[in-house]
Amino acid sequence: MPQADEPDAGLRKPDGPLRRGWTTGACATAATKAALTALLTGKFPDPVSITLPKGEQPAFALATEKLERNFAQAAIIKDAGDDPDITHGAMICVTVEPSEIGIVFAAGEGVGTITLEGLPLPVGQAAINPVPRQLMTNIVHEICAQQSVAPNFKITVSIPGGEALAQKTWNPRLGIKGGLSILGTTGIVHPFSCSSWIHSIHRGIDVARAAGINHVLGSTGSTSEDAAIKVYGFEAIAQLDMGDFAGGLLKYLREHPIDKITIAGGFAKIVKLAQGAVDLHSGRSQVDMNFLAALTEKTDVKSPLNQNLKDQILNANTAAQVLDLTRTNNIDLTAPIADLARQTALNVLRDAPVDVEIMIVDRKGSVLHQTGFNGS
Repeated sequence: MPQADEPDAGLRKPDGPLRRGWTTGACATAATKAALTALLTGKFPDPVSITLPKGEQPAFALATEKLERNFAQAAIIKDAGDDPDITHGAMICVTVEPSEIGIVFAAGEGVGTITLEGLPLPVGQAAINPVPRQLMTNIVHEICAQQSVAPNFKITVSIPGGEALAQKTWNPRLGIKGGLSILGTTGIVHPFSCSSWIHSIHRGIDVARAAGINHVLGSTGSTSEDAAIKVYGFEAIAQLDMGDFAGGLLKYLREHPIDKITIAGGFAKIVKLAQGAVDLHSGRSQVDMNFLAALTEKTDVKSPLNQNLKDQILNANTAAQVLDLTRTNNIDLTAPIADLARQTALNVLRDAPVDVEIMIVDRKGSVLHQTGFNGS
């Protein structure tokens, strides 16, 4: 997740064509095919090919293999391509053994277990998402039909070191304990895709709703998140890692409402929201100095606006610089910026029963202004 509010934190997208990768779900499916084939035939296919939901047929080299009388195990090193994926290079290991009750999925070392309602699997289940489960189930039925045996097998997925890696993901906040999730809807990792982040925001809303939470936090980074937690004491389940994706959060809340949301962010991010942008990343929206100059002119009690100050605003390099300039001249831009940002959020929500508060936070974590709720 981002570690600062302004400028954008995290890895930058490199120039040129980017190489795709494979999801943990695709790797687990290929490892399942290799292990089950070995258990039934005595031989591991290597490389092992699978068919993904959209028809792609990637081949995976095995990293490890083990065959005993009552189980077989195969592992694949995940290649996320050029995506800065936390699981890039992780070993996805699958152990297959006979069961008495059809196909059973289990969480091994480093794979999480679901402990909260609201996710697409019941509490107590291994955090192996529905599409990977279906892919692995299809593989089991296919191989068992070929070998004329009943599809009764336990599939245990492990990721050595996964519990430590999971601390860098949303899993702890979503109530997924003990490790990572086995994910993927297409089986393909598209480098620097926004979809996985937005998907996690949606799951966070689902979990909060299922737990009866009526006030959630969407923050642009850790500084603003910490500041809002100090004000409201949000528990982890109420903290949504919005990052730059205000639109992804608000559009989902429109269809899955929660009573109240506090959107907390640095001045620059909230300026972008005030301008009407709902993707707040520096590569996809920019602070408009003309907008800030015009707003300063409206806000300044003196008329007309001092031309020197106006020129300084128009030539400023950052929104933070404009904030400093206006405050030095006893002009408060935080209130009108927060009002306009709140209106943008309400416009996205349309008539959804969600009340919005905007909280502007400086780089030191001090709350500069709050608009909404009792002060609406």
